[in-house]
Amino acid sequence: MVLVLSGKDVESLIDLSNIADKVEDAQIKQDAGAVERPARPHYPVGVGLQDDDPLGTGLVMPAYIHGSDYFATKLVSIHEENSEKKLPTLHAQLILANAHTGKPVSVMDANNITNARTGCIGGLAARELATKPVNLAVIGAGVQARWQTRAVNALCELQSVSIYSPSDSKYDIVDKLSSIGIPASAAESAELAVQKSNVVITTTTSTDPVFSTDAIQAGTLIIGIGAFRSDMQELESDLFNQADLVFADVPREVIKIGDLTATSLSKDLLIPLSRAFEGEISRTSDSDIIVVESVGSAVFDAATAAHIYTSALDQDLGSNIDM
Repeated sequence: MVLVLSGKDVESLIDLSNIADKVEDAQIKQDAGAVERPARPHYPVGVGLQDDDPLGTGLVMPAYIHGSDYFATKLVSIHEENSEKKLPTLHAQLILANAHTGKPVSVMDANNITNARTGCIGGLAARELATKPVNLAVIGAGVQARWQTRAVNALCELQSVSIYSPSDSKYDIVDKLSSIGIPASAAESAELAVQKSNVVITTTTSTDPVFSTDAIQAGTLIIGIGAFRSDMQELESDLFNQADLVFADVPREVIKIGDLTATSLSKDLLIPLSRAFEGEISRTSDSDIIVVESVGSAVFDAATAAHIYTSALDQDLGSNIDM
């Protein structure tokens, strides 16, 4: 029997404090080389349905953490024009299988698995590297703006949140965060949000820097979540010149994104994020400026999905199907 978990099932099982523990462990094992994380193939889909142009992109994201009872394969589709059809641009499903036998044990909606594990990177970075209490600025007002804020709130003493987006979506995010007791407000500019914050998280898909480095105060932690390709850039190159420490969740991939290609930094100068989690490297002064760059990893999906699956078994959630 295979346990099928809907998006609603997965969402009901998410406890960000518990998932953060799993993501932290996965990051440590990944940096230690104790994982299998094959290259992520991606390919155009929909060619020939309308014309010779693709309608979207398909991705396959497999991963296994050494010693785990389960391994995972996430299937993702990205259709940028879906927003015009009032559909999500991204759909994701995950297949979890028994590492002892290869037998599939669960098929689950993976949208909120991705959302939660991505949010936890920001939350964990803030927990380990920010001065406290946290006054948070979030640039961008999409799904990750909410999940990053929720994770920081779960793992830190969160005093205030300032959300900026050029669109009115910032007001919707503020309403959603306020409804769950998080003290959020909308900012009229990115610089105004950044100036009064000691943690800044960027969650956009911008190809140009989203705030001026001049707005950064001494002691600020900046967490870049949005840029994951060479044509994406959220942070100015001058910020890296001012930074005392620069961390990355996957250094060999982070060095290829637009934030870093605009600088003179090499991969060897990027500090693996696990070194912060394990207490090996941290801020030495309240005035240190620290940057964390994240592109994400299927290893985090595998860790989160295994936790969700065992939680579903404990709570008797989902539907068992004979495949």
